[in-house]
Amino acid sequence: MATPPSPTPELAPEPAPIGEVGRMTGVLFSPTPTFENIVARPSWFAPLALLCVLAIAVIALFGQRVGWRGFLERQFDKDPRVANLTPDQREQRLNAAIKLAPPITYASLVIGTFLVPVIVAAVMLGAFNLLAGTRLNFKVALAIVSFSWMPLAIHGLLSLILLFVKSPDTVDLEHLVASNPGAFISSDSPRWMMALLTSFDVFAFWVMVLMAIGFAAASPKKVSFAKGLTIVVAVWALWVLIHVGWVGALS
Repeated sequence: MATPPSPTPELAPEPAPIGEVGRMTGVLFSPTPTFENIVARPSWFAPLALLCVLAIAVIALFGQRVGWRGFLERQFDKDPRVANLTPDQREQRLNAAIKLAPPITYASLVIGTFLVPVIVAAVMLGAFNLLAGTRLNFKVALAIVSFSWMPLAIHGLLSLILLFVKSPDTVDLEHLVASNPGAFISSDSPRWMMALLTSFDVFAFWVMVLMAIGFAAASPKKVSFAKGLTIVVAVWALWVLIHVGWVGALS
């Protein structure tokens, strides 16, 4: 008698795809399953586009409600190169800066919003492949980094709210949201100290935690959350060291 064929085991159904809006909110409230979905179907444009729009909206509202003169005057006061200028020379430079600041800022925001994640993704990809033995590709790394930045969308929304509710003469464009110790020290503190304290930002730490979750979801057999967070924090610490040293050298 012929042996009846054994039943074919049913394959586990693939998780239903999550839309871009669902991904952007999911990484904030349910990061692990959301990143698993992102890793399975990498994408990156939607979160970066949202961050770019928010950043442009913040600068546009700042220019409308506060204006660039006061902000640039404070920047001139901190710059030792301006101290030796005559009043006329200072005013000429200030007027030129007021004209150039908006277009330069908008261009920097658009370029930076899409370029910086590419650089960060490349660095993180190298760090995880080298230190953790993962074999991730750049598209996955860029998707993880892009969606990990969604806490910055909350920062952008808070910035817009504060621009509406705060008195224009109390607005500090560099510290719209007081989310790091740099917002609480004197403006005439050493620039290297300001750079160092500003680095310890609540939103930056939130982003790093999400990156660790994302890379752990991308390679769960080789990267635990703790290991992923260790690698991400090590890269961040190296960047802070370089940045603060550079600011100190130029001060």
